[in-house]
Amino acid sequence: MPVMKKTVGERIFDVFNYVLISLIVFICIAPMWYVIAASFSHPAELMRHTGMFWFPLGTPTLEGYRLVFNNPNIITGYRNTLIILVMGVSINMFMTTLGGYVLSRKNVMWNRPLTLMIIFTMYFSGGLIPSFLLVAQTLSWQDTFWAVTIPGAISTFNLIICRTAFASVPESLEESARLDGANDFVILYRIMIPLSKAMLAVLVLFYAVGHWNSWFPAFLYMRSASMHPLQLVLRTILIENDVNAMGTVEAATGGADDLVDMARLLVRYATIVVATVPILFVYPFVQKHFVKGVMIGGVKG
Repeated sequence: MPVMKKTVGERIFDVFNYVLISLIVFICIAPMWYVIAASFSHPAELMRHTGMFWFPLGTPTLEGYRLVFNNPNIITGYRNTLIILVMGVSINMFMTTLGGYVLSRKNVMWNRPLTLMIIFTMYFSGGLIPSFLLVAQTLSWQDTFWAVTIPGAISTFNLIICRTAFASVPESLEESARLDGANDFVILYRIMIPLSKAMLAVLVLFYAVGHWNSWFPAFLYMRSASMHPLQLVLRTILIENDVNAMGTVEAATGGADDLVDMARLLVRYATIVVATVPILFVYPFVQKHFVKGVMIGGVKG
């Protein structure tokens, strides 16, 4: 089969795409690489240096990570984040698959009005104050994990993706199952879910990343420091510069102001790496499903 030669215009277009994509990749990777290099740098060299650098300054050290993992707030934050992650994703996927299945059925009464009502919530909500009053006072969920998992149990965007994917499954499979006596739960868990694994893997990724990076709901509802997730601990260290959150720094440096400032700077970078890298390792395992899952859920059935 003859190979079609690319025209000059197509080659220029390809070069432009490669350059643009390379620039975008660099913009995304450079900040993270800088933070990783800074986290291994010598604190005194890091304090004196200004501007961008690509390799650890001075003799590479793990002192920042030692201080981070000696901080009990980091360990507690990890524990709380993992609890929220498991609880949240489990609730999210259970509710989203149920809702997506119901909305994908053509024989459901008021299917279209229900879908429009759900889509309406993407653009309008009750607001922050009514939500806070409902969760913290009416439901009394303050300082509980329910406050950061139940209110966001269903993402409208993910629900629409799930609905569209389920609607693309041939109706003949459902009809055959019903002839064999299967009910809706059997059809959902024996037919719909196994045929939509790629889409479900993408939804798990979306929900997991959302829970991992979330800090504002915990900021609102978690008054006890023992309930703070990792991202809220990170915010306290980076933005509020809370001395209590870095008690190990004070102990390790003997309280000397210059040493404390250097150690705090190193701890900030190390904390960012500790809080960010784990979720990055999830992507390689779901990458093969990502494009397929989004396309399945993005094509109208």
